[in-house]
Amino acid sequence: MRDTAKAHGKLPLPALVALAMAAFITVLTEALPAGVLPAMSEDLGVSESAAGQAVTVYALGTAAAAIPLTAATAGWRRKKLLLAGVAGFAVANTVTAVSPWYPLTMAGRCLAGVAAGVVWALLVGYARGISPAALRGKAIALVMAGIPAALSLGVPAGTFLGGLLGWRAAFWAMTGLAVVLTGWIVAVVPDRPGARGPAGRIPLARTLRVPGVAAVLWVTLIWVLAHTVLYTYIAAFLERLGAGERIDVVLLVFGVASLLSIWITGAYIDRRPRALVLSAALLFAVAVAVLAVRAGSTPLLYAAVALWGLGWGGAPTLLQTAAAVAGGDAADTAQAMLVTLWNAAMAAGGIAGGLLLTHGGAGSLPWTALLLALPVLALVTTARRAAFPATAPAPAALTTTEGEAETVTARG
Repeated sequence: MRDTAKAHGKLPLPALVALAMAAFITVLTEALPAGVLPAMSEDLGVSESAAGQAVTVYALGTAAAAIPLTAATAGWRRKKLLLAGVAGFAVANTVTAVSPWYPLTMAGRCLAGVAAGVVWALLVGYARGISPAALRGKAIALVMAGIPAALSLGVPAGTFLGGLLGWRAAFWAMTGLAVVLTGWIVAVVPDRPGARGPAGRIPLARTLRVPGVAAVLWVTLIWVLAHTVLYTYIAAFLERLGAGERIDVVLLVFGVASLLSIWITGAYIDRRPRALVLSAALLFAVAVAVLAVRAGSTPLLYAAVALWGLGWGGAPTLLQTAAAVAGGDAADTAQAMLVTLWNAAMAAGGIAGGLLLTHGGAGSLPWTALLLALPVLALVTTARRAAFPATAPAPAALTTTEGEAETVTARG
């Protein structure tokens, strides 16, 4: 299919919606176990902390794949690579849906994480490549809308379906979505060439020495760890409060608040990046503090979850933009490092949360998140120049000249 929309100066909406659907499936596949964790653990005959490692191994797969697979497949045609990633989701979710054996389930989740590493590595570059230069920002915003859509609609819907028909039905539904998306991509997404010349030679050490990059990476690592410790085991935490039957509503509140956060972030990130990061970190800290102290109150529970979503929803965009701006010429490498650290933190959060749940009980989870939120606030407050300046130019991912090298993106 030719880039006819690009040639006429219009957004290729069917193709961009297909890319947004790829982002949707990636995030939903990642987050779905949090909504069906109790049933999943019971069916597999393992503890909830063990079942929670479904998020951990997914994150490990993504972290392991992001940099090496991006380098190894840099010369591939983009459509071929995207189809391979979506097919990986179909296979991985099918394995998860049918597996009666915990190790096989974890293997399926790891494969899903590898597929995510492939898909995240090409979405932003693909959206830019098939869109007119003047509309690339809108194109990327449309594709990234798949993230809050997965959080606000997909996870609650998957949780509801899991409660109605069993947790395996939710993963079968994910397989069906991936199959439909495969046909959609074949039909409407134009192809793009891969990178030319040497690829994958990422100067990690030099990038770390760029002012501001290390601070952004530290904030990413700690903040994602704090979020994942609690979010992975939110069902277990709600059960401790006697609110386990409200998990779908809680996730819906979180998702809608995240969607609002994404909208606010998109509207002001070019003018007030530092204010947004500070506000997001503060909202997150307040939210987990309320959950730690007064989550037994239903109104406060919903208020805290809404604040959590408002603080967290824009975090991927804020941190990705901060890494791109601080990285300068090394922006792509900085973002590749960011997505790797992001998923390493998710893996560590799943493990740490499981240990806390086993040895400290569900009540220890928000307290741990709060303790981790404090250094995030401190780092954002002090790193006011290169890492989180008051104003910033347009994100590097949106302003670099068109090329075929892909930007590795972080997600919610």
